[in-house]
Amino acid sequence: MAGKAGNSEPETTDSLRAFGAVVKAFRGRATLTQEGLARRVGFSAGTVASIEQGRRLPPPDFIERAERVLDSFGVLRAMATQLARQPGLAAWFRQWARLEEQAISLYTYECRLVPGLLQTEAYARALFEHRIPLLTDEETETQVTARLDRQKLLRDRPNTAFSFIVDEHVFLRRTGGADVTRELLDHVLETAQCLRNVELQVMPLARGVHAGMNGPLRLLETPSNRWYGYCEGQESGLLISDAKTISTLHMRYAKLRSQALTPEDSLSLLTQMRGAL
Repeated sequence: MAGKAGNSEPETTDSLRAFGAVVKAFRGRATLTQEGLARRVGFSAGTVASIEQGRRLPPPDFIERAERVLDSFGVLRAMATQLARQPGLAAWFRQWARLEEQAISLYTYECRLVPGLLQTEAYARALFEHRIPLLTDEETETQVTARLDRQKLLRDRPNTAFSFIVDEHVFLRRTGGADVTRELLDHVLETAQCLRNVELQVMPLARGVHAGMNGPLRLLETPSNRWYGYCEGQESGLLISDAKTISTLHMRYAKLRSQALTPEDSLSLLTQMRGAL
């Protein structure tokens, strides 16, 4: 069992610094200022500066637009495939995030908020904009970009089985307001209905006591059929590899599956919530 607490601030990586340096070099070749490039690619000058300094993961739209505007011979597009997905992820979460990218099974129980892999941009932004201590606008953009980037896993890994169990009250909280919640429910319903590798179950409020009372939990299986668990607190995370503890978490998750609504009933409940907004 290994646990690691760390700084929640995003960190740069060598690949991001290299990408930023190349963007800057091509921008200089095109005799554009950061403001000039920003106008042409439809992003703020602050975003361009952050990317050039290697402090932000460039959004896909930025990469494609910069490729055309700077006439970079495909270099930016090629380099983008090698960018690390570390910035925007809390330090203690990065080891789990790397395991996620290789997992063949991923189980998530959440009772605090909608799991990151199912969030919309507006929902994620509402969470980050109200984080304490407050984040700068730039830090918020970095965090949101990283969260949305992780969601590629659902479609990039169609053979991975994703199971989500989420408490009903998480959706009833209406984080971000009615419009954000409406969009969130639409997104969650579409994801669960359209992706065959995604199973969603709702833990109903009527279930007064259940196997997840100790808090959120995650489990994943690697291609070598090894299982890991992950539990997260306020400012730390715990990566679990101990076989006995993993066995306990499996028992709890299996019980949670039996106590939650069926996938069909869960979608019906979310559809009713959506209609009530």
